[in-house]
Amino acid sequence: MEGEGELLDLSHLSEAEQTSILEVLLRDSDLRCLDEGRVRTLQEKEADPVRLRLLSGAWFHEERRKRYRDTKDGVDIIQASIRGRKPRTELSVSGVFKGQTEDAPPTNNNDPSSQIEDKKEEDDKRRSPPTARPRPKPRSPNPQDTDSVSSVVTEADLMPLRPGISISTLSLQSNYTLCGSMMSLFSSGEFGAVEVKGRVLFSLDYDTQREKLQVRVCRCEGLAAAHKNHSDPYAKAYLLPDKSSHSKKKTTVKKKTLNPVFDQTLKYKMSVSEVRGRTLNLSVWHAAPLGRNLFLGEVELELAHWDWTHTDPDWYQLQPRLQCSPESISSRGNIRLSIKFTPAGSEGGGLPPSGELHICLWQAQGLLSTKGGAIDSFVKSYVLPDAGRLSGQKTRMVKRSISPIYNHTMVYEGFQPADLREACAELTVWHREGIKTHLLGGVRLSPGTGLSYGAAVCWMDSTEEEVTMWTSMILNPSHWIDTTLPIRTNLANRQK
Repeated sequence: MEGEGELLDLSHLSEAEQTSILEVLLRDSDLRCLDEGRVRTLQEKEADPVRLRLLSGAWFHEERRKRYRDTKDGVDIIQASIRGRKPRTELSVSGVFKGQTEDAPPTNNNDPSSQIEDKKEEDDKRRSPPTARPRPKPRSPNPQDTDSVSSVVTEADLMPLRPGISISTLSLQSNYTLCGSMMSLFSSGEFGAVEVKGRVLFSLDYDTQREKLQVRVCRCEGLAAAHKNHSDPYAKAYLLPDKSSHSKKKTTVKKKTLNPVFDQTLKYKMSVSEVRGRTLNLSVWHAAPLGRNLFLGEVELELAHWDWTHTDPDWYQLQPRLQCSPESISSRGNIRLSIKFTPAGSEGGGLPPSGELHICLWQAQGLLSTKGGAIDSFVKSYVLPDAGRLSGQKTRMVKRSISPIYNHTMVYEGFQPADLREACAELTVWHREGIKTHLLGGVRLSPGTGLSYGAAVCWMDSTEEEVTMWTSMILNPSHWIDTTLPIRTNLANRQK
């Protein structure tokens, strides 16, 4: 048996077996970080040491240490042994960025480890075609790869698993910039048949213990007359962009009045983080017994900036529904993510062997599709200018969700610090509908200079917030940079 702290001889394992073991160890490490964050939260909130010992699981670790030797050092040795194996002869990411090919390898090859290949690696090389860059390793901090994961993850679980630097703090506002009503993107009905006038009195309240949003519709005043000298009004609410039956709530119909008193509460069960990604649409309608109901006006409120300490009802003037086209939307939701650059050798013992770019995709919020409602979505990533197959990675698909939780980590290896000044991490959100996929939008993290290695490129079009995040990552190596960014629709088309 090797001495403690020495690398193990794992040459009897194939590369695929070593990679599988490493992925399990990395996943376990991420889970340990998640549990450490949970314990830190308990330590801040729980004053009773006996109860803290029970809730944190400290009692279990104490009993385990009495019976078994702590395996953490062994895990580290195995992980270091796998990650420290001699690399195959491949191009660096720098080489790919600078236009080199497999037939024209880098000229600077002074590293002795790159000049010596053992027999096993030569065999692997003959069995596998050469690659143009180190193969990306997608890693997920959440081992539960099921569609139901979003229903069991709490808001606290969405916090970064490791200490990070939070920058460019944005609200979870959906950032929809419309020329008219968001509801007009999805709705049909009789609009403009009746003049819109009057106002509506309602209040908002969020019950944090029950995780319920309560919309109390009090009454309306001065509504337009839809039939003779009166209307039969009712109020209807949606939490956009969800226009499904689950989101739709109605009051009762009040007969023959222009000043209806509803005094009804419409309730939604959802977390506060999801509420912040929604827009409340409250509309008033005339109930026509024969034919289509007539639109009497509406109010839309983005809930990202709502002051939840304010629970008193307020009057809002009813507005007409102005039609707008999908092309006028500048953003289709938000995405929460963290990024980190780990320089070569920064973890000790020569690890990692090359610089690594880590991209953690936590959650998208308030995804706005062309038809509205819950959608099936996933995220793709590329590190440009490498747009080849090996650069592309994607998350699992999360089904039937407007605010999907991905909890997926993407890792790109082979970076030098100088490469970051010329590269761009492109993250795009996609909607799958049957056998087709539709691009919703994305973000591009880069210096935003418009140039890559001296050449003008269209994809260096990062916004100020995106440039700030990328620059903070470069200036703070080995630290997580956390933020929330709008999923913008104006990404320059790099396929042209």
